Amino acid sequence: MASTTDAPLAFLQNNPVFTGLSDVYGSFQERRAKLGLSNPGTVENIAKEVQRDVLATNQMFWGLRAELTKAFSFNPLFQVSHQFAIGERMNPYTFASLYGSNRIFAQGNVDDTGSFMGRFNWRWGPDSAHVSKAMVQLTPAGGMAQDVAQIEHEYTGADFTASVKAMNPSILEGGLTGTMIGHYMQSVTPRLSLGIEAVWQRIGLTQPPDTAISYVGRYKAEDWIASVQLQAQGALNTSYWRRISEKVQAGVDMTLSVAPANPMMGGGMSKEGTTTFGAKYDFRMSTFRAQVDSKGKLACMLEKRIGPVIMMSVALDVEPATKQSKIGLGVSIEASPEMDEATQQEMMASQPAANIPF
Repeated sequence: MASTTDAPLAFLQNNPVFTGLSDVYGSFQERRAKLGLSNPGTVENIAKEVQRDVLATNQMFWGLRAELTKAFSFNPLFQVSHQFAIGERMNPYTFASLYGSNRIFAQGNVDDTGSFMGRFNWRWGPDSAHVSKAMVQLTPAGGMAQDVAQIEHEYTGADFTASVKAMNPSILEGGLTGTMIGHYMQSVTPRLSLGIEAVWQRIGLTQPPDTAISYVGRYKAEDWIASVQLQAQGALNTSYWRRISEKVQAGVDMTLSVAPANPMMGGGMSKEGTTTFGAKYDFRMSTFRAQVDSKGKLACMLEKRIGPVIMMSVALDVEPATKQSKIGLGVSIEASPEMDEATQQEMMASQPAANIPF
């Protein structure tokens, strides 16, 4: 005999309305599974093949740089590094450490000024789709950078990715302040995926909150990928990536912003845009990146491994409009645990790739 506490639950599950909704949901899930959709990635990485892999913008540096990295273990990954530098936008000394396993990713660095930046990612289970992330950046009093605290939770589904992020959240003023960002990316067909980004920001209780919504789309073919981002501020970003051969990749990235002009200048709309063309060549022991934009700025970078543990980097930036040029020279030494190279390769090949929650 069913208990009195089970009766309401039984009624909710056996009534015609619940049964009908359950059948509709089950039919929808079956049709969804038959489409063969894959995970589309995240909104933040929608154009990563061009902006992070092909273009040299994120790897560029100017001046002299030397880095010594010591790896203590490979699985789990644990390493520390010392970086010495002389040049623009580089600190004279930075110490960094990294730890990564199937469930944990932790990274931290501190420079000679006392500035600290740390990241910590936690996967809820060995094969869990839930990953919680935290980031903190602290600077000494009087520093140019701002202290930042950020928390994020990401869920990776079979054919979608959803995340919620909070930057500098606070309720100490009697109400919620900070920046809240929500991302959702959904595969629509095996090749097409669409996404949305919603932003809520409030600097202080004396000011009203600001909201913005951006839309993104991505189409992935066999050997090329196209993406578009329509941002709420009136900016449009498009990118196109193509694999030309096994060792050669090329990409185009275009950004166009449209905003109301200064009323003192006659009003109207102000338009500004930049288009960047880039290519990446992967050789057996080196990687070469080159790019040129619509303003005539040329940049290239060569990374060459000259030994089992030594990597050399050369970066060049030329701006004909301002008649300025910059060059960067770097060397990186990677000290591994005490074992020969053949043993390391054999060990890495025999171990499954760690599902590190980056």
